[in-house]
Amino acid sequence: MDPNTGAGPDGDGTPVGRRLVLGMLGLGAGAMAAAPWLQGRLETALGAVADKDPTGVTGLLPNGGGFRYYSVTSSVPHKDADSYRLTVDGLVDKPGAYRLADLRALPQTRLVRDVQCVTGWRVPETPFEGVRLSTLLDAAGVRRGAKAVRFTCFDGAYSESLTLDQARRPDVLVTLKLRDKPLGHSHGGPVRLYVAPMYFYKSAKWLSGITVTDEVRPGYWEERGYDVDAWVGRSNGRDDDPTA
Repeated sequence: MDPNTGAGPDGDGTPVGRRLVLGMLGLGAGAMAAAPWLQGRLETALGAVADKDPTGVTGLLPNGGGFRYYSVTSSVPHKDADSYRLTVDGLVDKPGAYRLADLRALPQTRLVRDVQCVTGWRVPETPFEGVRLSTLLDAAGVRRGAKAVRFTCFDGAYSESLTLDQARRPDVLVTLKLRDKPLGHSHGGPVRLYVAPMYFYKSAKWLSGITVTDEVRPGYWEERGYDVDAWVGRSNGRDDDPTA
């Protein structure tokens, strides 16, 4: 179960029943070899169930899409085109805020890479599409002395950081689409970070803030023991194949 790859609880907080969990386990196991359309339906169903599960048990369920659903908070608000804003501030000349429509109007980059969780599971050849983070940094005008970028999220708890060089890589996106569809809430939508060459906890969900800083500040899981430089196969004591 990845610490930052799926949906957190929302709504009335009613726990998932034992019968439903067992049923999903059986369905998930069967769908692993099923047609892609069935796998997609299962993943959607699991995302919806996780959205009402304050226990995090749904993060343990197998599914055809390969992702796991989990949040570090007990509730995550939903954002849409009207309510979503992404701020860019800190050591920049032109701080500002982007609406969803603003981000969609910028040049888009599509990447197809494997997704690797630090806990072991992997989702092969997954398309992500969005705005290169470097595009937003260039538009803001990074000041001399800046060395890193900090990311905050509208779940109110999660955070991440990259060095400025890492943030400017062409395979680091402010993502709007997953698998060629708008990024749903259960996958961190409407906007999340995607850091292709690093373990998936670096790809912060529910992205709401980009702050240019003078130092790298450990993120939520890094304060709890994960590596700050999270290159796949070269960190966290793991030897997974690279994803980029």
